This record gives sequence, C-alpha cells and structure tokens, in this order.
Amino acid sequence: MDDSREIENLIYLYAERIDAGDLAGVAELFRDGEIVSSEYDTRHAGYEEVLGLYRQSTRIYPDSGTPKTRHLTSNVIIELDEDGADARARSCYTVLQATADLPLQPIICGRYEDRFRKTRGSWQFARREMFVDLLGDLSAHLLFNLADRST
Repeated sequence: MDDSREIENLIYLYAERIDAGDLAGVAELFRDGEIVSSEYDTRHAGYEEVLGLYRQSTRIYPDSGTPKTRHLTSNVIIELDEDGADARARSCYTVLQATADLPLQPIICGRYEDRFRKTRGSWQFARREMFVDLLGDLSAHLLFNLADRST
C-alpha cells in the first residue's frame, strides 16, 4: 500500500473506531501523538490522556455500546514531506447522529489538520488539530456543552 493510502486509512480508521464506541482504539491511534484544539485551548497527548478525553466527553449508549454517530470524513488532502518520514493532511468532517429521542441530523461540522510520522515502517498520528465550523444539537453526543467552551 502506498504512503498516501496508508495515511488516508488512518484518517478513516479514527472515524470508524469512534462510531463503534471503541474509545480505547481511538486512543491507541494517538499513543505517540496528540489531539489539540487551539480554539478551546486543549491538548491531550498519548494513550492515557486521549482515552481520558473521550471517556469524559463522549456519551456511549448502553443498548449499542456506541455514541450512535456516523463521522463522515471528506476532502482529504495529503502532502508527503520530501524526507518520506513526515506528512500532513487536511480534511473535513461532518458528524451525523440519531437516537430514540433525536431524529437523524448533522450535529457538528469542522476540519482536521493532521501530522503523521513514519515510525518502524508504518504511519502514525503525530498530531491532530480539530476545528469546529458549525454546531448543531450536541446534547445527545457530548457529556458537556461545547458551545459554553467557546467564550
């Protein structure tokens, strides 16, 4: 598999794992990386911090073991550095959700700016910066009010 495809698969694997409620699997993607938001002044680095972030923020429904979401990632642009050991990617995300009390709807849209590092022959997340562009009803997804954090 070529480098760009391997990186693209990592981007999609993040979405697949979070939608499956596999928070430990999401954290594993950032074992040697970090998730940041300059907008909300947050930084979570490594497996334990990233797992803590998702456990404290993501509502998991007991009947499915998932957040009842679908993370759609699009407009993926990957740029490989000349050294072959680093890469950057930009992409957009839209999260859909439906629960017994919430009809199917988009709940948040934004962008990811990712950095990747090739370690021991495979690509890994080094850094993901998340940007929020549009907010919908996140009350059935997050365990806190994201809109309150923007001030």
